[in-house]
Amino acid sequence: MVASMWRISGAVNRAFGRAGYPLLLSLRRGQASVSYAQSLLGAPETQLTTLSNGLRIASEETNQATCTVGLWIGCGSRYESEKNNGAGFFLEHMAFKGTKKHPQSALEKAVESMGAHLSAYTSREHTAYYMKTLAKDLPKAVELLAEVVQSSSLSEADIEQQRNVVLRELEEVQGSLQDVCLDLLHATAFQGTPLGHSVLGPSANARTLTRNDLVEYISSHYKAPRMVLATAGGVNHDELVALAKQHFSGISFEYEGDAVPVLSPCRFTGSEIRMRDDALPLAHIAIAVEGAGAANPDIVPLMVANSIIGSYDITFGGGKHLSSRLARLAAELNLCHSFQAFHSSYNDTGLLGIYFVTDKHKIEDMMHWAQNAWMNLCTTVTESDVARAKNALKASLVGQLNGTTPVCDDIGRQILNYGRRIPLAEWDARIEGVTPRIVRDVCSKYIYDKCPAVSAVGHRSHQIQSVSKSEGHCSHPDPVCIQPRWWIST
Repeated sequence: MVASMWRISGAVNRAFGRAGYPLLLSLRRGQASVSYAQSLLGAPETQLTTLSNGLRIASEETNQATCTVGLWIGCGSRYESEKNNGAGFFLEHMAFKGTKKHPQSALEKAVESMGAHLSAYTSREHTAYYMKTLAKDLPKAVELLAEVVQSSSLSEADIEQQRNVVLRELEEVQGSLQDVCLDLLHATAFQGTPLGHSVLGPSANARTLTRNDLVEYISSHYKAPRMVLATAGGVNHDELVALAKQHFSGISFEYEGDAVPVLSPCRFTGSEIRMRDDALPLAHIAIAVEGAGAANPDIVPLMVANSIIGSYDITFGGGKHLSSRLARLAAELNLCHSFQAFHSSYNDTGLLGIYFVTDKHKIEDMMHWAQNAWMNLCTTVTESDVARAKNALKASLVGQLNGTTPVCDDIGRQILNYGRRIPLAEWDARIEGVTPRIVRDVCSKYIYDKCPAVSAVGHRSHQIQSVSKSEGHCSHPDPVCIQPRWWIST
């Protein structure tokens, strides 16, 4: 594939980046002297229009020479069954293999001739196809995106070729132990539900998915009301609406037999899964409780709580002067090589957790202090903790929104999640409204006396000792083992 056509499919992005953090603000070059409050008030408006077939067009117009335009679709591995799990990811590969009008070589040439970048990603609830290009080439970019989504060739020869590519990628992802650990966490936390599916799907499905499976997936989920055409950069909203009417008006809004897919609730199960590998020198562990859904108002206090816990890497130079208490303990007591607090939010649920990498002899200590950090959120969080966390959260969210592509992605996901793009001032007000009492109350609701899900990858001696009050020991001899957990946080 030519250099101008690339893809994003990392599981870290799926577990964290696509989970739903709202992105706030870009302090663009030349605006360093503008205050934070002035920047909020001067942020460009996101305009939203809906076509007659239900497709939504959203844009943020700035005076830039480039733009990013893409189609965000409300479908992903959560909408797949055991039989076709991985179909969305397979289609992501097929997007660049040509359309009925443009064979692969012609599609590549068309993209390269504009100096553009065509990309795609699939997550558990969203799929996106987008292109970054010069603003003057917006009409051609929209035309190509419409072809990729509506008229992909899906030839049998290309499917067989990409089957081997997908299988190789499945092998490669096994080398990313963080990806493996977080996928296992979803598998055990949401076992028996679609959210337990991995985005890539099992290798057995990659070997057996047919053209009919892919066509059926498109016809079932690629519907206009579940799509958002989003744009950021040097674009004109009226021009974008006209282009959408020209290229996307034909997308159906009807379902066969009126069988509109409805997301079934995905229950959370407190449980543990271990993947034994005696060759690994370190243990990779994730622990999580059920979190809030994307539209739940509790999400902002939980984001502040996660900011209080923060993150740590052994290469950090702060040592005992780090702002996060858990990070200071990790440095002083040599608890781990790294840790990261996370909150993966989905339509109606989420995972609030901590992922860490540690030596086999430090697992119990790190697990103790991680849970202790959670309990502090429920009981002893202070005004200074919250003030620092809110500032850190704002800085983190500001830093993520740098360029037209992250802005466009933020627009697409927020329209799918909330039906609108929440104004920057509203996000700021929500963060500012969080108090220590709110953090304690919300964290008690989600953490205190709750049963967590735990995933662990490593040597057999890395197995986590149960700290529950009930006997939940598992003597299962298999390399991969799932067991229930009984957990009382006191």
